[in-house]
Amino acid sequence: MNMNENAIDAEQRLADKVEIAIRLDSELLEQIQHLTNDPSKVIEVAIRQWLRGETPRDDELTRTPVRRPLPSRGEWND
Repeated sequence: MNMNENAIDAEQRLADKVEIAIRLDSELLEQIQHLTNDPSKVIEVAIRQWLRGETPRDDELTRTPVRRPLPSRGEWND
């Protein structure tokens, strides 16, 4: 593959993209920008993984609560 073919491939990928505006938490955007100069790529990969179900959700609504036994009455630290 020569330089012209690489440029044509890059142009084709850009032509297949749609530009949208999104609102992100400024701290989240700052963290993403530490990873890459192209935050849209990180967001695109994350959305693809999410749609395929590749990344398990880890938030308060998906966690199974862990039941811990209560200590007997004499062991309380009052």
